Amino acid sequence: MPESIEPLRDEPFEPEVLQSELVYEGRVWDVRSDRVRYGDGEIVRQYVDHTGAVAILALDDDGRVLLIQQYRHPIRHRDWELPAGLLDVEGEEPLAAAQRELAEEADLVAAHWEPLVSSWTTPGGNDEVIHIFLATGISSAENPHDREDEEADIRVEWVPLADAVDAVLEGRMHNGILTIGVLAAAQRLRDRG
Repeated sequence: MPESIEPLRDEPFEPEVLQSELVYEGRVWDVRSDRVRYGDGEIVRQYVDHTGAVAILALDDDGRVLLIQQYRHPIRHRDWELPAGLLDVEGEEPLAAAQRELAEEADLVAAHWEPLVSSWTTPGGNDEVIHIFLATGISSAENPHDREDEEADIRVEWVPLADAVDAVLEGRMHNGILTIGVLAAAQRLRDRG
């Protein structure tokens, strides 16, 4: 088997966009249709033009991860998730957004933050990148956040990280961001020994 010279990585590639049209302007994100020169021809691709997002793998001193459960209309489920939110505040850095979202969704703050992993959620259908942070040194926020709509009935649970890994690998939890975050955190902790 040949040896790899460089580490595996995604490669930027920017073919010429001949036309980009706003097909739908939504409250949260938009849909675009792009006509692109590709190879010897042209292709047309529609995709969700997304703001980007952050998620938080909050880990307490007992090795438990914070999971939230809320209703998600497109899948008609109350799925288990990590606290997360959109990068929808102009100029806000991902870390600041993660800190804000942890307070808003779980009424918590963290003393220590580190990038865990970033991922494109569905690169064939949207341009969303989500930045997942590992948060430790967890404590209660001073001011609880008012919640409405789906967030009003968020269920919050602290679960041993190993149990969350098992639930993902056994197919009992399906949220992609939760899956990535839980598995990345387990590996990060294993690497630290």
